[in-house]
Amino acid sequence: MRVGHGFDAHRFADGRALILGGVTVAHDRGLDGHSDADVVLHAVIDALLGAAALGDIGALFPSSDRAWEGASSLDLLGRAYEVVRAHGFSVVNIDCTVVAEAPKLAPHVQAMRQAIAAALAVDVPQVSVKATTSDGMGFTGRGEGIAAFANVLLE
Repeated sequence: MRVGHGFDAHRFADGRALILGGVTVAHDRGLDGHSDADVVLHAVIDALLGAAALGDIGALFPSSDRAWEGASSLDLLGRAYEVVRAHGFSVVNIDCTVVAEAPKLAPHVQAMRQAIAAALAVDVPQVSVKATTSDGMGFTGRGEGIAAFANVLLE
């Protein structure tokens, strides 16, 4: 059994879609980043890679590589999991927490769980996604961006 932890944060940007956990969420701004800036999936990717001691998302998909510009993080997640599986590991469970003042994410949690499970070919009960706020504190509280934390258990 191997445990990995991941974290990601992106600031809001005008003119971009907001994609979280592989789901497009209605909001007036998206997140700024080289790919689609999906903080949920980026945190999960880092947790997967960390549990297998295979580095981090930046090593596997560097922002200096134009091949990943605008990439779907669901695709990146699938590719990262292929690397993890090639090293003999499989997902036992994933637990992710998204921190955002807005938009309200509770209505999208089940769709995020389903998207992550489908990308990894695991069952939905193996994937947990929770949404919370930071009660007005810090960059998420000021509405400057969104952060996500993830833990992954591999066997």
